[in-house]
Amino acid sequence: MLTERIGEIAALGTALLWSLTYVQFTIAVRSLGPARLNRLRLLIALGFLLCTHAVVFHTPIPLGVEIERWGWLIVSGVVGFTVSDALLFSALLRLGAHRTSMVTALIPVVSALLAWAVFGERLTATQIVGSLVTLAGIAIVISARPNDDEARRNGLWIGVLFALGTVVTQSIRYILSKRGMAGDFPALSANTMQILAATVAAWIPAFVRRDVRRSFEALGKGRVLAPTAGGAVAGPFLGVTLSMVALTRASVGIASTLMALVPVFLLPFSHFVLKERITLRAVLGTALAVGGVAFLFLG
Repeated sequence: MLTERIGEIAALGTALLWSLTYVQFTIAVRSLGPARLNRLRLLIALGFLLCTHAVVFHTPIPLGVEIERWGWLIVSGVVGFTVSDALLFSALLRLGAHRTSMVTALIPVVSALLAWAVFGERLTATQIVGSLVTLAGIAIVISARPNDDEARRNGLWIGVLFALGTVVTQSIRYILSKRGMAGDFPALSANTMQILAATVAAWIPAFVRRDVRRSFEALGKGRVLAPTAGGAVAGPFLGVTLSMVALTRASVGIASTLMALVPVFLLPFSHFVLKERITLRAVLGTALAVGGVAFLFLG
């Protein structure tokens, strides 16, 4: 039974890991800025991936992979990590973890529409209801709005635009990744190829602007190394590898909906790590989202 639901289980694991990533990168981006954080965490994640790939497949990068597959995964890596995550970090800087995750909860909706257009995937009526209920629960959990002064101070609406850009580019990554992994291509190999391409693309501007040394110097200042490294391991290393498993073993619509449970998993982190008060509204929203997940498993 569990093997039949490995895609959905991997998607839930991805959401949990990405919740950890949101918390750590929200802390790190305040000191490093979006661009430096993006390139540094990609470099750290790439190091872990190359070592892991060498242990599992006896070579740091996949060999003998056809050019077409490299093309799909290079494009998906650049779009999904260099571009999408740069937008995400800009949104985190302005909106914070919860508000950003509220906007990015639109990813499964956009992904499902793209999967319908590209792959002809269909959701059953039960799964559609589950998706809508899950999204409704997520919206309830994180829909509290800031006052006007806070909105002006943090650049709220600019942050929303960055988050919407994340939604579009991340949805495109899901589709490109699924195409690039066709034929049961290993998730670890696909992730290594994507992060390699994204890392190269992210560091090119640093070399052009002669910001390489300053980037590493910034990493050594303050207490940003731990959250940057921790976020890199939880996000592009472990989280994205699990997301690849989810995308190959479940439909794009279901996998991306389950991966959108990040705001729900953020609740305990907000309470125990950030010492935020959990409201009744947040608890009810969580219960509703969990009910939506149940509908997805029954579909």
